[in-house]
Amino acid sequence: MSGIIKQIKHPYVTRDKKIRGGVPVISGTGIRVLDIVIRYEIMGQSPEDIIVALPQINLPQVHDALSYYYEHKEDIDSAWKAELQDIEGMKKKHSSILEKKLGKIKDIH
Repeated sequence: MSGIIKQIKHPYVTRDKKIRGGVPVISGTGIRVLDIVIRYEIMGQSPEDIIVALPQINLPQVHDALSYYYEHKEDIDSAWKAELQDIEGMKKKHSSILEKKLGKIKDIH
């Protein structure tokens, strides 16, 4: 048997510049790998909790997203930090309409 076997490392994760700007997403959805990671790492949700919160995905997809994250942790973390910095910059440039009406909102973090 002399055939080339193509091994797919992450069958549930895709990157396409036309979808969410090319960030890794769960195939067939707009759910970013980062969305799964935040729920798991930051919010402390289990994979089972994640599929309850996001019923359009299944457990193998969650596990594949987490596996993809750990293999590309440095790149994804860097992109996330840059995104957070962009958000902070936008907050400084544009005041919140809600804050204008209610006053300064206390930072809960």
